[in-house]
Formats: sequence, structure tokens, C-alpha cells
Amino acid sequence: MIIEQVVDNKTNYKVDKYSEKPIRSILKSISWRIVGTIDTVLISWIITGELTTAFSIGAIELVTKMVLYFFHERMWNNIKWGKR
Repeated sequence: MIIEQVVDNKTNYKVDKYSEKPIRSILKSISWRIVGTIDTVLISWIITGELTTAFSIGAIELVTKMVLYFFHERMWNNIKWGKR
């Protein structure tokens, strides 16, 4: 549904002037995950002492947390509380 909107540039989701388009949420997810993954890799490297293990942990974490963040962001975008 959301991927279809991005690919086909459809705007059939509920629109209000404070909502973000799905593509913005995707780009925010990616940029935030880059920062978060670097942090995870560094912490994992410090704890394990192994760079290979640290990158493995970072790679798994990158994908799972990006997906979780995207859906979290989309749900919060539908909540009116705190918006002007």
C-alpha cells in the first residue's frame, strides 16, 4: 500500500497540511538508521573486540530498525496530538 504510493506517486492516503508523504518518512528512516547503525557497530566492536561481529550486528540492526521506525513514524503522523 505505502510502497505502491511511492512507486506510483499516488496520494490516496489521508491528506492534511501537517502530514508527511511516505517518501519523506522513508528518507528520514534511512538517514536516522545510518547514524544509529554507526553507533551500534562502534558499541558492538567495543564490547566484542571483533570488527566482523560488530558489522554483522550492525547489518541486522540496520534493516530491522529501519522498518520499525518507518511504521512508527507513519503511525505518529496520524496522531493529531501536539500538532498545530
